Amino acid sequence: MPPLAHSAAPISLAADERLRWVTRAARLLDSQFRLPGTQFRFGLDPLLGLLPVVGDLSTTVVSVALLLTMMRHGASGAVVVRMALNILLDTIMGAIPLVGNVFDFAYKSNERNVALLRRHYAEGRHTGSGKGLVALLLLAFLVVAGLVAWGSVALLHWLWQYFEAHPVLNA
Repeated sequence: MPPLAHSAAPISLAADERLRWVTRAARLLDSQFRLPGTQFRFGLDPLLGLLPVVGDLSTTVVSVALLLTMMRHGASGAVVVRMALNILLDTIMGAIPLVGNVFDFAYKSNERNVALLRRHYAEGRHTGSGKGLVALLLLAFLVVAGLVAWGSVALLHWLWQYFEAHPVLNA
């Protein structure tokens, strides 16, 4: 799809057909349902979060798909990073048993990301792309993951040699 055309008038996210599904998906995940007798809204994200691993993973995958769509349609690097941090916070906190379930009901990362994109569009800065910054962040993540893996192997090697040189006496 071609990038969104830049114009002087702000573009409404709901009016742009190419991004309308982003708004719908964010609403479905974060605020589709209302608790009867209250104004409290929730979506599928906290409900799926009740399923260990599979639920949190599935909502994270959908959130990342929304982020990639927003990137393709002109979100700047700074906005993409803020969106990714929202998803990361939601994923990490959502993975904690019990606390994560409550957090998923309160923290609506997808709607926060749609609001970020709407503000970005309203400011008229939606012609760029965050691909370069996301690639840099991905590279940094891979470097950190590689260092953690290398450190883990080095620690295990050191422990192996230590216990080989200093055997533990059997009782």
